[in-house]
Amino acid sequence: MPLLELKEIHKSFGGLKAVSRVSFALNEGEILGIIGPNGAGKTTLFNSITGFLRVDSGEIWFNGENIVGLKPHRVCQKGMVRTFQLVKPFLELTVMENVVVAALNRAKTIKEAREKAMRMIELVGLEEKRATPATGLTLGHRKRLELARTLATEPKLLLLDEVMAGLTPTEVDELIGLLKEVNHRGVTILLIEHVMRGMMALSKRVVVLNYGQKIAEGVPEEIVKNRQVIEAYLGEEFASAQG
Repeated sequence: MPLLELKEIHKSFGGLKAVSRVSFALNEGEILGIIGPNGAGKTTLFNSITGFLRVDSGEIWFNGENIVGLKPHRVCQKGMVRTFQLVKPFLELTVMENVVVAALNRAKTIKEAREKAMRMIELVGLEEKRATPATGLTLGHRKRLELARTLATEPKLLLLDEVMAGLTPTEVDELIGLLKEVNHRGVTILLIEHVMRGMMALSKRVVVLNYGQKIAEGVPEEIVKNRQVIEAYLGEEFASAQG
């Protein structure tokens, strides 16, 4: 049984079909990437999966349960959590305080939440910044903080929405290594990303969206040679660089 399975998901805004009958499955322990041009419906799909939007039709099965209609906090309690394109920590709270708030999703006491928060802070490499207010962090560190916050909720499935956007090449490489470690620890990952180096390094399979529709699905090596994907998103220059 897949950990996550989407069946004919459809979401419209007026006459705009933002997501049009999209189906795919994600197995436990897998890293699945979602790519496509701006406006393809990727973030709408994430919002639908995690309860921020109610789908017009279709089913979303997570860990054996149809979760359509659940509010975001209930989806989180089920073990699915997401990041956002725009990182929005509690700016006046410290790194530690931000992660403790997230850890309270499952922790029964403040002591337990602080212990869990410290483990996640160490995992993402922010232990020296734990007393720093979030407002004083760089973009790269804020993205690590958001990752620590999501992991503090003990997710089975982590949805990452352009987590590499705006990072330097060195920061991208470091984040690739960190996400591989997170996956190695048993967290399944669904990833929206425009940084193709990161997508190629992490994803076992890739789903491609265009105008709300799934136009391709396969291993990265197949996707980068797919003529429809090249024309809709990757471009001839990228395809030529892949050999």
